[in-house]
Amino acid sequence: MQTKAKPRVGMISLGCPKNRVDSEIMLGELSGRGYEVVQDVDSADTVIVNTCAFIDEAQQESIDAILEVAAGKVGTDRRLLVAGCMVNRFGPELTAEIPEIDGFISLDQLRDVDQVVQIGGSAPLPSPSHMVFDHTAPRLLTTVGGSAYLKVAEGCNNPCTFCAIPKWRGQFRSRTIDSLVVEAQDLEARGVQELCLIAQDTTRYGEDLGDRRHGLLHLVEALLEKTEIPWIKFLYAYPTTLDRELLRLMGQEPRFNSYVDMPLQHTHPDILKAMRRGGSARRYRSMLEEARELAPDIFLRTTFIVGFPGETEEHFEDLMNFVQEVRFDHLGAFVYSPEPGTPGAELEATVPRHVARGRHRRLLEAQRPIALERRQRLVGERLQVLIEGVCEESEHLLQGRHQGMAPEIDGRILINDGGAPAGTFADVEITEAYPDDMVGRIVGPVGAPGIVPAVSLDFDLTS
Repeated sequence: MQTKAKPRVGMISLGCPKNRVDSEIMLGELSGRGYEVVQDVDSADTVIVNTCAFIDEAQQESIDAILEVAAGKVGTDRRLLVAGCMVNRFGPELTAEIPEIDGFISLDQLRDVDQVVQIGGSAPLPSPSHMVFDHTAPRLLTTVGGSAYLKVAEGCNNPCTFCAIPKWRGQFRSRTIDSLVVEAQDLEARGVQELCLIAQDTTRYGEDLGDRRHGLLHLVEALLEKTEIPWIKFLYAYPTTLDRELLRLMGQEPRFNSYVDMPLQHTHPDILKAMRRGGSARRYRSMLEEARELAPDIFLRTTFIVGFPGETEEHFEDLMNFVQEVRFDHLGAFVYSPEPGTPGAELEATVPRHVARGRHRRLLEAQRPIALERRQRLVGERLQVLIEGVCEESEHLLQGRHQGMAPEIDGRILINDGGAPAGTFADVEITEAYPDDMVGRIVGPVGAPGIVPAVSLDFDLTS
């Protein structure tokens, strides 16, 4: 008796790397149960949209993706499932407004995705997640170029008035070091060359396990000891929980990348107080100076919010002066959007949208010459570069990153001379620099090819 083939499943994964790991768990679960995972959603029998609910633009992007898939269902038997943050936050609204959705996968149902694909499922009432998925959860890697994310914790305890993430991601909860080491060893066996540790508040890792001061340090030390992954870095440092011993380790251990991504959000004390953010501009300056002393080759990234209620031109100029003084290697920014249910949404003295957008544009314009200057200092230098593969814009160029660039957010090194396989390292001389990218040529020995992951799919993820 011939068994019925399981349907082909496609995934549209939106939002941050934490969402990406959730997508990889769902795809790993389905792949392990015999489903065919396809990159072209138009050829899929079932399409899963993994949504982001962080700010209004991300929510709209998720809605647009759902509606596009819904429109493509007309005249077909294709099924549409919606997963992720918007399910936990807006499940009933999605049910009422988009009846074409055939099922919902909440943040705690990632490993139940097979059941939802088969029979569908109703949206839960708005509720925070409480699960922590460990090394036993299968993952189908969707990253390219030998890089992978390791989610070390779930949820967040910070009281930021602009953010509603704890309402659906729940309270902060860490995985154990043993579980994370086992997963890292598995990723290493699958050819991973760069391990990016992520969480909503990565520098708070281990607090809830009783290691209040050095949890992330102890995790990194364990990963360095028990794996041989060439590059290990972490993303999303909270300014009041960054352990200076981590910075010291960066300066001593070549495999621990000298890179800090610390979203500061603002610098003026009035706005920081309104945001309920810890620290101060003075403390930030001191911390960043210390980082550059303890790890002289460090690369610094931050993110700011403009247009928060009550932000005046004076407040914004304070932020601009701070950026000019500190001179970050990488900087991102977004315009504040009031999120229902957050204290920030109740504040008066809102900033007109056109003013906030103007400040956003001015901040990014101010960063461009700084970014160019920081990249120009690397011209003529010879850097170890992780090759990601062929450049999307031209098959005649390779692209890669040095250790001070995180995947997808910090630009690229475009290689116009020499060849190397994706997922390997090469010595690259930087020949040109621009505010976003750099150009270089391979000049040194190309690293031995790593093990190509058994399955690796490339999905477009949009923050």
